[in-house]
Amino acid sequence: MKKPFLLLLFFAFTTVFSQTQIRSLSEEKWEFSQSDANNWLPAEIPSVVHLDLYKNGQIPDPFYSDNEKQLQWIEEKDWIYSTTFSVSREELENQNIELIFEGLDTYAEVFLNGKPILKSENMFIAHQVDVKKILNQGQNTLVVRFESAVRKGKEKAANLPYKLPEGERVFTRKAQYQFGWDWGPRFVTCGIWKDVKLRFWNHARIENIKYEQISLHKDLAELEFTIDFYVEKTGEYVVLFYNDEVGVYDELTVRLTKGKNSIVNPYEIKNPKLWWTNGLGEQNRYEFNIALFQPKKTEKLDTKTITIGLRTIELVQEKDELGTSFYFKLNGVPVFMKGTNYIPSDSFLPRVNDSIYKQTIQAAVDANMNMLRVWGGGIYENDTFYEECDKNGILVWQDFMFACAMYPGDEDFLKSVKEEVIQNVNRLQNHPSIALWCGNNEVDEAWHNWGWQKQFGYSEQDSTQIWNDYQKVFKELIPKTLDSLLSKEKNIYWESSPSIGWGRKESLVQGDSHYWGVWWGKQPFEIYREKVGRFMSEYGFQGMPDLSTFRKIAPENELHLNSVSVKNHQKHPTGYQTIQEYMERDFPIPADFEDYIYVSQLLQAHGLQIAIEAHRQAMPYCMGTLFWQFNDCWPVTSWSAIDYYGVRKAAYYQAKRSFEPVLLSITEDENDILVYGTNDLPEAERGMLRLELLDFESNIAIWQETHNMSNEPFNKQLLVFQIKENSSNILTRIPKKMFDTFNKNKTLLKVSLFGKEKVHTTVFYFTKPKDLALTKPTIELFFLDNQTIILQSDVLAKNVFLKANDVVFDDNYFDLLPRAWKVVKLSKPVEKIEIKSLFDVR
Repeated sequence: MKKPFLLLLFFAFTTVFSQTQIRSLSEEKWEFSQSDANNWLPAEIPSVVHLDLYKNGQIPDPFYSDNEKQLQWIEEKDWIYSTTFSVSREELENQNIELIFEGLDTYAEVFLNGKPILKSENMFIAHQVDVKKILNQGQNTLVVRFESAVRKGKEKAANLPYKLPEGERVFTRKAQYQFGWDWGPRFVTCGIWKDVKLRFWNHARIENIKYEQISLHKDLAELEFTIDFYVEKTGEYVVLFYNDEVGVYDELTVRLTKGKNSIVNPYEIKNPKLWWTNGLGEQNRYEFNIALFQPKKTEKLDTKTITIGLRTIELVQEKDELGTSFYFKLNGVPVFMKGTNYIPSDSFLPRVNDSIYKQTIQAAVDANMNMLRVWGGGIYENDTFYEECDKNGILVWQDFMFACAMYPGDEDFLKSVKEEVIQNVNRLQNHPSIALWCGNNEVDEAWHNWGWQKQFGYSEQDSTQIWNDYQKVFKELIPKTLDSLLSKEKNIYWESSPSIGWGRKESLVQGDSHYWGVWWGKQPFEIYREKVGRFMSEYGFQGMPDLSTFRKIAPENELHLNSVSVKNHQKHPTGYQTIQEYMERDFPIPADFEDYIYVSQLLQAHGLQIAIEAHRQAMPYCMGTLFWQFNDCWPVTSWSAIDYYGVRKAAYYQAKRSFEPVLLSITEDENDILVYGTNDLPEAERGMLRLELLDFESNIAIWQETHNMSNEPFNKQLLVFQIKENSSNILTRIPKKMFDTFNKNKTLLKVSLFGKEKVHTTVFYFTKPKDLALTKPTIELFFLDNQTIILQSDVLAKNVFLKANDVVFDDNYFDLLPRAWKVVKLSKPVEKIEIKSLFDVR
């Protein structure tokens, strides 16, 4: 309904005083103290006690050397945070004043002017309290007392007649990784970890907005918006609803009753623009502005904005001759998911700012990813994380925050979990990036496969009770709560990831798979080619972080594998031994520490390449590959592709190459070498295929075969090879016996597909990296401009590593073939670039 006068009114008062006002209390002067010490020091909010102690010089850097071990006393203590703030007479005259804590970590009691107003036992829940009658004109005192989460968890554990795996952490609704993991330290934090604010409002305010997609077609999208209000007085109100791009707005006169109200507003968009994932199309989004007015008055009571993306998404599980499929269909198109698992970016969460989120998501985009799995041992991430995923076409597999343990099922625990689910689903459900809600990480698998029943000596009655509690949370409470909050289109729920443990045959024919035969099972990387499931949601291998990262957490004399510092920054009990064992199988073993780091990264990348390419070759049987893991929460040797300081490992660059939309990849069976073509794009890729056998010291092929020898101008009708859209298939087989007469230790197979716009290339080595007959390369480097370099080598330079201070290269750890040119972009100008290749390791 078009009403020009009211539209003008909407814009006229977007900058005029609004009845709803927000004032941050995080900016006030806060102080903190150990509860029994009365030693008050300045605090910053948001924060946690470890950060405030460090900033005040009370503890050393928690990440340095083995300081972690000396700082465990902090988790055993209770802590107090306090501030005083002033409230003016004008502020106090508002009809409603609410104190809002967006996040308290974790067992907290809040006092305002000496009066208890709030108790919290869940880090993932926001709280709001009506404080108008408690506030004073002038000075007010706000105190937050935190009890030790470790002590509280142990007290709750003592109430059970049996011991649950993982001890006190499972009783406490806080980020589980803070209790220590095989890639992370133990820092059990407490504090006001999110913003604190006062909200002043009169007459009415908008509480929440959500939308449902009733139907979506090429020419029309039918939407339905539900808007929740709180009003002080029953009466008529005016709601203005506007989208600038569409140019259509609605004016609604509604009658609202005192208290909470909901209205539903249908809305249509003609010729809607769809939201697509990275690589498949544009991330089109629509922004809607909703304003609430008093009738016949030029006074805006409140306003909110919601940004949506129009798309359909389905999780398809259909029986077939091999098992049951597991894939996502976006806007009716099956999409192979390429990505990784995301953990919190810091042990101390308030340090994770918007810049870090943006850099992380951009790194995923740059690596050709289209999905991230938010792992269940961390947190429901900040709004910025999901907004960046929306903007960049990264789908999110969203775990609920339960991981690798069994959880209680008492009434208080269930009540807390339900509120956690409600708040976070309501906060996140409008994001087009949300693809799936998953109940937990590895809880079902752990119960059935990790031998806890024997380890903890459970009776039949104990086991029954523990499993019943599991069912209460993951088969009843969470799915039923989702049913009450979400439409069918948004409500894709997966109970537990993986659905079946990696040691069972069924894990590879249905559901999602976590395959840990490599690493945990010590199986060779080549087993990845056999152990391919329908959707590979976890697998991986460790690699050490860059030397520059170690130098930030260890003194120079401790830069070796046996030092206290280096050992403390490896949390897997046999981590370095496992790396060594795999390195001995495939790579030369360097004596030099810096070289050892470099080769460990090549080893990690080598395993990742085999896995990713096996998964993509198996398309459409397999329709997703999410390796473990993307990032780190501190400087550590781990499975990450990007370390804590944002330094990209060799694994990152290999993932980027193996995630290319059009990929050539090579594998082998007993008799043949197989060349695969994989294409994620919505159109076919056609071109001439060239196979060349190259000596390491020459760019002249010693054997060559070209498919389509026509000298005619490029014409798609003449092309022999085609990689169909959204498919993977074998382009050609080459009998191994054809290469029997060549020295396989110093030759490689190069395969190129000359497409219409791009040449797609891959190489295949006949032997392991440790057996290659490499010679010393002379690598020339030229600057084309201050952020572009070009490299050339006289002979094969294997795994060329470029290094410069604080510079990100768009490609790295690549193979430079003899006399071939390689162009590399730099994130910023630099004066000096160091170069290393596999030949150089000592």
